[in-house]
Amino acid sequence: MEHLSHKRKVTIMFGIMAAMFFAAINQTITSTAMPRIISILDGMDYYTWTINIYLLTSTIATVLVGKLSDIFGRKPFILIGILLFMIGAFLTGTSSDVYQFIIYRGIQGIGAGIIQSTAFTAVGDLFPPRERGKWMGFMTAIFGFSSVLGPTLGGYLVDHMDWHWLFWIFLPLGIVAFIMILMLFPKVERRASEGIDYLGSLFITITIVPLLLAFSWAGTEYKWGSPQILSLLGATVVSAIIFVFVQSKVKNPILPLHLFKNSVVTISNIIGFIMNFGLMGAMIYISFFVQGVLGISPTLAGYVTMPMSIVMVVTSAIAGQLIAKKGKYKRYALIGVPIMIAGMAIMIVMNSVGTAILSMAVFGMGLGLAMPVFSLATQNAVSHKELGVVTASTQLFRNLGGTIGIAVMGTVMSNNLTTNLKNALQSPDAPDFSKMDPKLAKEMLAFANPQTLMNKPLLEATQAKLPAEAQPLFAQMIDNIRDALGTTLSTVFLAGTLVLVVAFVLVFFLKELPLRTTNQAAGESTPQDSSEGSSSPKLAEQA
Repeated sequence: MEHLSHKRKVTIMFGIMAAMFFAAINQTITSTAMPRIISILDGMDYYTWTINIYLLTSTIATVLVGKLSDIFGRKPFILIGILLFMIGAFLTGTSSDVYQFIIYRGIQGIGAGIIQSTAFTAVGDLFPPRERGKWMGFMTAIFGFSSVLGPTLGGYLVDHMDWHWLFWIFLPLGIVAFIMILMLFPKVERRASEGIDYLGSLFITITIVPLLLAFSWAGTEYKWGSPQILSLLGATVVSAIIFVFVQSKVKNPILPLHLFKNSVVTISNIIGFIMNFGLMGAMIYISFFVQGVLGISPTLAGYVTMPMSIVMVVTSAIAGQLIAKKGKYKRYALIGVPIMIAGMAIMIVMNSVGTAILSMAVFGMGLGLAMPVFSLATQNAVSHKELGVVTASTQLFRNLGGTIGIAVMGTVMSNNLTTNLKNALQSPDAPDFSKMDPKLAKEMLAFANPQTLMNKPLLEATQAKLPAEAQPLFAQMIDNIRDALGTTLSTVFLAGTLVLVVAFVLVFFLKELPLRTTNQAAGESTPQDSSEGSSSPKLAEQA
């Protein structure tokens, strides 16, 4: 497809980016509104499942579709992905209880995973590696833009409209994207004599599912050493061993093991894993700091994280253009990752809204420079016939990094918070409740946990109702808890910083291969091979 006219390629890219934005905005628009939606559906006990089911189904779909799209072409899968996502979004909006909501979110996740995998791979079909940089930058910018618009729009809609419309409002965009892909995206023939690895598909699924569940539940639903978590991790190890054995024996594996003999693919995927590990730490726990320690409202807290997305949009677009112009990409990772480290280092010492905004902007700058590099490096390092599967492997490692990062950071926070909170309430400057009415003291101590810090109106109302002599003690207790949470989060951000330092060290080991100016790799003698079975450039243009 790289032989299509530039105008045709750009038009197709508009359709692909519309599909990407459709999936991304539907994910970010619910971030601020989800707690209220689940509360309305009376399903707070199942809140984590509304998140985990989406993560599970999207991750599995991403991996499975990667290889299948190499065989059958991208077009049918991106169309199926858009269709499933629209069906899932529509049905989610009709949910009358939390069980329906979880099932329909799972359907959405399947569609999102398919779109995510095929969209990034389609960029590789349309453009040779030398030109992909700028389009990878634009694709990254779409995520950034949706991160800016989605949470704010979601908060506004759930305050002023029925919550169902959060899932329906962008359905027309999905229809437009579907029609554009259907009409413009060239159809390709299935590769001859390539079977489907059903056994490998089964075992990679039953490897990923228990792994993600284990890290999603560990430290929250169950203790790390509980039989439930150990059983899930044991099932993961057994399934992974069987999966590797199957992949080494089948003729057409779903995730070819030889890809990981390529140092560029392996190092890029490990770095992507670590970067998402740190990214999720920043995104999840910066809100804890802003709301819990600084006492900012949820609405204003959303504006604090907005600079990261805005700066990421700009820098990813600029980096993409420069990569396309110069043909060099490693330098942007060498610059971007240290900037990410600097952004998270600022989080360690931040003590105001200003420093929080600064940390977000710096982190976003580094993320925008570095993130597109590793997808481009992996795609450039393999034959075009393996473009889909190598792109899927990149998405897999990033998803796993984000999930495991949240779990590990959560454990670091929980372990440190218990100690810091105990010290704060037993320190010499802690409030002395011994001379107070025991019943009143008990009521006040009920607020001695960090969760109460997230509800500023409740704290203010409670303090106002207390007797005048008790109000200063209550305020002192809350301040001590804020200090304990702030100290704890500094430790969390320090852990994230150290993890990113490991990623930076690995960047030096990333081999920079010259960006090809054609999808035809060495040893591929005909342009037809790079068009996934198109019999000629002319036929591809007519498709």
